[in-house]
Order: sequence, then structure tokens, then C-alpha cells
Amino acid sequence: MNFDEIKKRAEFLRKEIEKHNYLYYVENNPQISDLEYDLLLAELESIEKQYPELKSKDSPTQKVGSDLSKGFQTKKHPYAMLSLSNTYSIEEIQSFITRTLKIVDRKPTFVCELKFDGASISLHYRNGELVEALTRGDGEFGDDVLQNILTIPNIPPKINCEYDFIVVRGEIMMHRDIFQKLNEERIKQNEAPFANPRNAASGTLKLLDTQTVAQRNLQCYLYYLLGEQIHLATHFERLEQLKKWGFNVPQWSTRCENLSDIENFIQYWDNERHKLPFDIDGIVIKVNEIDLQEQLGYTAKSPRWAIAFKFKAEQATTKLISISYQVGRTGIITPVANLEPVQLSGTTVKRASLHNADQIMLKDIRIGDYVIIEKGGEIIPKVVGVDFARRPEGLEKFNFITHCPECNTPLIRNEGEAAHYCTNYYCPPQIKGRIEHFVSRKAMDIEGLGTETIDELVSKKLIYNPADIYKLTKFQLLTLEHFADKAADNLLKSIEQSKQVPFPRVLFALGIRYVGETIAQKLAYSFKNIDNLINATYEELIQTEEIGDKIAQSVIQYFQEQDNQTLIKELKEAGLQFSLKENNLIVSEKLKGMSIVITGTFPPPYNRKKMEELVIQHNGKLVKSVSKSTSFIVAGEKPGPDKMELAQKYGIRIMNQQEFLNILEN
Repeated sequence: MNFDEIKKRAEFLRKEIEKHNYLYYVENNPQISDLEYDLLLAELESIEKQYPELKSKDSPTQKVGSDLSKGFQTKKHPYAMLSLSNTYSIEEIQSFITRTLKIVDRKPTFVCELKFDGASISLHYRNGELVEALTRGDGEFGDDVLQNILTIPNIPPKINCEYDFIVVRGEIMMHRDIFQKLNEERIKQNEAPFANPRNAASGTLKLLDTQTVAQRNLQCYLYYLLGEQIHLATHFERLEQLKKWGFNVPQWSTRCENLSDIENFIQYWDNERHKLPFDIDGIVIKVNEIDLQEQLGYTAKSPRWAIAFKFKAEQATTKLISISYQVGRTGIITPVANLEPVQLSGTTVKRASLHNADQIMLKDIRIGDYVIIEKGGEIIPKVVGVDFARRPEGLEKFNFITHCPECNTPLIRNEGEAAHYCTNYYCPPQIKGRIEHFVSRKAMDIEGLGTETIDELVSKKLIYNPADIYKLTKFQLLTLEHFADKAADNLLKSIEQSKQVPFPRVLFALGIRYVGETIAQKLAYSFKNIDNLINATYEELIQTEEIGDKIAQSVIQYFQEQDNQTLIKELKEAGLQFSLKENNLIVSEKLKGMSIVITGTFPPPYNRKKMEELVIQHNGKLVKSVSKSTSFIVAGEKPGPDKMELAQKYGIRIMNQQEFLNILEN
């Protein structure tokens, strides 16, 4: 390649890596394996090393992927929280040891630890009390998720510690049995399952509802201690000190003298890791002596005194027979690989995910190829690459379909998105998907309308949309297979009872893209009724807690579509609850017309969530950011500094919790 082609390749790699950083850290929805990601990064590093003029400070080779998100206060890490360099070979561990010996002034020892596949956390203790819990963020700043961390039983809120300030680092994990139950529940409710326990743990950590976090039984394993006053000479001694303070320090860490010891540890856990109740994806090797760690120092994104050996995910190679396409309830088209059956992780695999057209093109997958499939923590295996050495001659390049496989409607692809969509509101799989979501337990909770019954009702043209459910008659139900008199009566009774389901769940049941259960609650509490929400402007929507650009645009687009307007009109006529007030959730009008910001933490019984509920119950509008139209701010402990600064700038009243409660009592 000439220089222009190399430059173009580097730009492509940067964009691709940044996209996958966002999917992994922010969306908790990785679309490529760790190995695929590491290969992209290694290629970019190689180009930047050969052509230094192409390297820049904002290159993904020079910074840590960021998981910073809205809804939490962002704080600076007292010590940079960097990522580890990865390797997949024993030879590179030998190179790591050789480089280390050249820099340090004496022979080091090493500590080998399990590499937990979870979400990193940095716990800050001041005078023995847990005061902050920061996510990795971008390595320099992290989100303070303290209230969520306090729901995890094996993280002590207080310790008997003689030091003024310490930092304890570890990994938030979800055990496999909890993950399995969570995904089974999500699938029952027609919600997208988490890809693996790591994504489930990370996604849970970023929820604003501490009650839901507590229900998911997260665990934490601690593995690093930092602090200016700590004079313990080795990393292993510090781990022992953490145990004495009551931290959940993994029992499997081992001191090693040389490469042979390290290799034995790796081989043992490569075989035994499946017996653990949680996922690990490798082994971490650290220089044990703290003063030698300091001598070795850091690169822009990684410590030089540690390296991670990554296990290869379980893989198999088989022939790609064909590609089929699934249509989701929102119209997203998902390509699926149909494979020659192959054994993988104890199961026979016949189908695997291909994600989207971009991933197929990036990997140059063609029908007739021998493809490599992988199953890490994922429920559904995925195609991670092609065995090009076995590619038969003459295979045609893949072209994504242009029309819906179910209704033949031309597909669209929105700018900046990877997915293709069918826009036909009456496409059969979309009709069924919307109805299945609408009747699910966390939505309208209509018992007796299972998948098979919905399929039959749609195929007999008895229902086209959720509103048609409320027009069903007993005579129509008795025409269905397996439906007798009692079953029909029970279903009609359940349909009638669903008319009392409160507005937040009705809003969730509509199936607006990106509007899950929590977001539906936020929108319902903020706008009070469906008409206010329909007429809401973009600016009003993004003022609502947790609502960003993507959700706001989706809500606006949903209510602009004529089919959705008709659906809501018919559901109103059926008697569904489209207002909070109808459900007696508003107890007074004391805050009517007021826009209120709640910031900081508050003591029980009125914690942060309860304070927000009080705003809604007294007919106030809960907003997430300060503007000139903000009526007042209620500030607890550690309020957002940006909010306080803007309040002073605009002359907005700041009150404490008691002052706010006094307003409601008078």
C-alpha cells in the first residue's frame, strides 16, 4: 500500500475501534470478540509505530475506552485507572519479563491473578468510610456510582483502617446462575437479553434505580490497594491486608518466581475456569514489588509492570450454508448464519449471529465459506471470522438484502446506524412482536395471550395491532385452537383488568424504540399524561432525567407516525390509563408549574429516588439539568458542582432537604 492508502486504513481503524469502544463501554452491547478488537488495535499500533506522523493524542492507541454516561456525577480518579496490555501467547509473557529485567535494579517476583470479566470499580475510603465508588470512565475521570455499590453485600461501607485515605480496586461481577435467570426473565418480557455476564454487570451498575441493582445480586472481587501512607512493600502483602479489613479478595492469587511458574498457573486455570461460578477471560501477571512497579511506570494507557494473558474463547469451524434474516418488532433486520451442525461448548450449534451488514462486510463472509464461530459468555454463538485457507474458489461477495424478507418492503438504513429497517407497520413479524411486547408481564400483563395464540389471531386477521385486543369477542376466541369456554372467559377478564394498568407501564407497552421500563417511568412522571408527551419538544424531552438525544428523537418520531397516532386514539377509547392523575399518583398541586432539579445524596427515609418521587407526586416537573427556567434546586450531600455553579450564575434558589419537605407539609 502507498502512504495515502495506509493513512486511509489508519483512519478507518480509528473509527472502527472508537465505534466498538462505545458499544462495549457505553452501550454494553459488544459486536465483536475481544480477540477481533485486539487485532484491530494491534494493526493500528503497528501503523502508528511505522509512521509516527499518523499518531495523534486522540488515537484509541493512546487512551482508555470510556464508559462515562449521563445520570451520574463525574469525578477525577486520584490515581489514573488505566487498562492492561493484552497478549495471547506465552512468548509475549517472556518478552514482558525480559523488558522488565532490563529496567529494574533487581530480579522481581510476580503475582498471578484471575482476570475477572466484569466491570472495573475504584472504591475510595476516607478515615475508614466508603465515600466514593468510581467506574473506570476514561481512565482520568469516572462516574460515581456509590449508591449502587452500597447495595452489594460483600463491599464493606466501613472498615477499621488506620490510613486517612485509600483506594481499593476490583471488579463488579454477575455470577452465571444469576445471569441465566435474569436473561430468562428478560426474554419472557420480550426484552433483549444481555450478551454475557460482563455486560449485565456493567449495565446494572449504570442503572439509576438502586432497588433494581440490589435485586440483581452483584458481587465484587477486590485485587489492588493504593494509598500514599501505605508502606507494605509488595502487592501480595497488600492483598493480605485487604483480607484483614474484610474485603472479598480472591483466594486464587499466587506468587510466582519465573516464567515456568506463570505458565503452570495459566495452564491450570485454562482447564479449570469453567468450574468457577463466574466468567474469567484470562490471567493477570503483576510485578510483586511496589518499588519496582514505580521504577517501571506507565505508558499512555497501560502500566508497564502488568500484563494480561487472554484465554482464547471456545471456537469451532464449520461451513456457512446460507444466511437468513429475522425481523424484530421495531423493524430491525438481523442476519443469521445457518451452519453445518458443529459441537461447541457441549452443545450442537446450527445457527449463529452475524449482527449486521457492516460486520459481514468487515469480515468478508461469503456463503459457502468455512467460518469460525465462538461462544464465550454469550447465549447465541456468533461468527467471528473466516478460515480463508479453506475458501472454495468462485464464492460471490455477500450483498445484504434490499427488501424485507417477510413483506418485500424496501429496507432503509439511517445515517450513523448499522442496522437495516423494514418501515412497513403491518409487516407480520412486527405486528406479532409489538403485540407480544404489549401483553408481557411488565407491560399490560394480559394472561392467556401466548406466542401461539397471538400467531393464530394475526394469521386469522382478528388482530392487527394492540388496540384490536380490546375488540375481541368470546365468539372470536372460541374459533381458536385449544380455546374452550373457560379459557375465553379468563382471557377476556384479563384483558378487562389490564385497563387499570398505570400510565408508566402503558407507555412502556407501546414499544417505543429505546424506551424501556425505567425510561417509560421517567417520561410518565415528567409529562404526567400522553398528550403532554405527544406535544413535547425536543428541548423539553432532553431536560428529563436520563433522556438523551437518541431517545428524544425516537419519541418524537414515534408520535409523528400516523399509525401510532391511530393506535393511541383507539387505546384511549378502549379505556386504558394515559394519565398519572387518573391513578391517584399525584397527591397535591403544590409544585404545579415548577421545574425542579434534585442533586446529591439524601439520608433515609427520603433518599434520592424518594425525593424525585415527591416532586412528581406534588405535580412538579423533574428535570436533570439547570437552566434559567429552573424553579429551584434541592441539594443533598455532594451535589453536582456544575449544577451548583449554574444555579449561582442564574440566581436560582438552592434549598436543602428539610426546606423542601417544609414546602410540601405547609
